[in-house]
Amino acid sequence: MALLSIDDLEVEFETRRATIHAVNRISFSLDSGETLGIVGESGCGKSVSSLAVLGILPANARVAGRVEFAGDDLLALPDSKMRAVRGRDISMIFQDPMTSLNPVLTVGRQITETLRKHLRMDAAQADEEAARLLERVGIADARNRLRDYPHQFSGGMRQRVMIAMAISCRPKVLIADEPTTALDVTLQAQILEVLRALVAEERMGLILITHDLGVVAGLCERTIVMYAGRIVESGPTRELFARPRHPYTLGLLKSVPRVDARAKERLVPIPGTPRDLRSLEAGCAFAPRCPYATERSRAETPQLRPIDDLEHRVACWNPVPDGDLPPSRPPAPVEEER
Repeated sequence: MALLSIDDLEVEFETRRATIHAVNRISFSLDSGETLGIVGESGCGKSVSSLAVLGILPANARVAGRVEFAGDDLLALPDSKMRAVRGRDISMIFQDPMTSLNPVLTVGRQITETLRKHLRMDAAQADEEAARLLERVGIADARNRLRDYPHQFSGGMRQRVMIAMAISCRPKVLIADEPTTALDVTLQAQILEVLRALVAEERMGLILITHDLGVVAGLCERTIVMYAGRIVESGPTRELFARPRHPYTLGLLKSVPRVDARAKERLVPIPGTPRDLRSLEAGCAFAPRCPYATERSRAETPQLRPIDDLEHRVACWNPVPDGDLPPSRPPAPVEEER
């Protein structure tokens, strides 16, 4: 049985002008010790789907579907029970540590709060564990740094603090939302190494949300590609990058700068703009931007189906032909760029 199973998840936001269809019936699962990457453009529903799992969407959100964890449907749990799951069994590293950390509380106070709430530690025990957590994520002089405030840490160190907070209760599922955004390549590699070690040691399931295909190539075993609130392709990372069958996945790969690019090799941007999520029109959402679109693409919405093998799935009526596939050169993993 999967550690976390998401079935037909839908998220809509009611606004004064229209209903925003942010996530449209997505399904996937996560196993213990597995690292799953979710990639796509900004606004495709990556972060919203993870916030729905944790039940921390704003009041104007409407959520449907099923999120099964430990035999329970998290979407049906009352908030009192969900608070016990959130932070203890399922935890999240948010995008921007500077805005996610409370600027008027010390780092130690913010870490020990979780320990005392979920693990019932006393003040001395919580301080000891908080120092150990900071040491584990690579912060020197951890015991003294507990008394410091977020602004006294660098960007990379604040991200490490966020990781320490997220893993403080040894969660079974860790969701990392853009954990390396705005960090230089060296810090990216260090943060990813911390996450890799945690997955190996704790056997937790990791969901990595990012737009950086190099990060996914270096860390994730399986990858999901989202577009306009839907999953358009999924499969083992190596297979998906070597043989991208959805035109959007191919477009992402072609638009990424590469350190191993051939001389005078040009980037190929994806033309057009993403679909307006205020309407659910029939047909493939990527069809207006797709060079492989057919009349069927514009009239019928494709569903995920196996292609090449049972694990590699694509939602496309006219997948990328073999002759148009790129050379077998997946994006260089971040640790190779150090």
